[in-house]
Amino acid sequence: MDKLIYFDYAATTPVRREAVDAMVDALWQFGNPSSRYEYARQAACRVKEDRETVAKAFGCSPAELYFTSCGTESDNWAIRRGVELGRRRGRHIVTTAMEHAAVLETCKDLELQGYEVTYLRPDKAGHVTVEQLTAAIRPDTVLVSMMLVNNETGVILPVADCVKAVKAFNPAILFHCDAVQGFLKTPEPLAHLGADLVAVSGHKVGAPKGIGALYIKKGVRLRPWLTGGGQEDGLRSGTEATAQIAGFAAAVRASLADPGRLERAAAIKEYTLARLKEALPKLEVISTGDAPHICAVTLPGYKSEVVVRVLGDRGVCISSGSACHKGRPSHVFAAMNLPKPWLDGALRLSFSPDSTREEADALASALKDAAGSLFTTLS
Repeated sequence: MDKLIYFDYAATTPVRREAVDAMVDALWQFGNPSSRYEYARQAACRVKEDRETVAKAFGCSPAELYFTSCGTESDNWAIRRGVELGRRRGRHIVTTAMEHAAVLETCKDLELQGYEVTYLRPDKAGHVTVEQLTAAIRPDTVLVSMMLVNNETGVILPVADCVKAVKAFNPAILFHCDAVQGFLKTPEPLAHLGADLVAVSGHKVGAPKGIGALYIKKGVRLRPWLTGGGQEDGLRSGTEATAQIAGFAAAVRASLADPGRLERAAAIKEYTLARLKEALPKLEVISTGDAPHICAVTLPGYKSEVVVRVLGDRGVCISSGSACHKGRPSHVFAAMNLPKPWLDGALRLSFSPDSTREEADALASALKDAAGSLFTTLS
């Protein structure tokens, strides 16, 4: 195919033109925001304005928002420094078995340091419940980490209700939320969840790679993550990435200026699922996704990594799960206890408000051709 057919927006999004223009402008205005002369103060003023833009989208004060390099850094900062705050009360963490690797691998590392982690398992639809969490928290629990939108199924987890349950049990337990797939993809501002710590990443919303943010609720006093010159209110030192920050803010502004974006993404997802079922009667839907931009399907009897490669050779981009798996089986689908043929053939589709029906038709045609040309396995 001459045209790229892209349905992997949960992996990354194209950088918006508004973000590119803002970044170029910031690169030409190269002053160090920490320097004391007027040219540098102009750069500092721009960072301040960009922080206000992203904070407004969060629904929080700019003083509660800290720029990082990515969602993974934000998750690590929140979890590692978060458990330190409660280390005198206990060493127990609760999370889910379907978190992003940035959370799961951090928890595994903390287990090696003597922490105990309880992993809540989802049901076959990918959901976990408030009741599961309530049963798991203990007097020695110091932190709960729960994503807002699962990056492979599109399921929205009941974060706000879980926060209320945790705080009713013990207000001192910190609640961290990986909202990388939820930022600007769900109607409510993230600060309204009530969580103490919320992580996001810019490249999921049309900003460049290399920029993220961590919301730290007022009153939560984490130790500095990086020490040095005192940037980010002394919590994350290092010269501000002014161009990436400018691109992040510009992408946020552009998204907020498009109030119909979520409805369009949901509509093209619904159309795509209908076309796939029509073209491939054996295709099964794992999750239609609560969020507007992600769903999961399976071709039982086929190997998803082979299907992804064959489609990729035709210029059609989908995935078999998170890009961070790099070809390994999805721990999310495994945690849902899917039958092995379903697990082997699992595919993730993710959408943009600008995805088209013509692209969906091309995907259905390419997937049908791939299924017809590949041998099924005996699994």
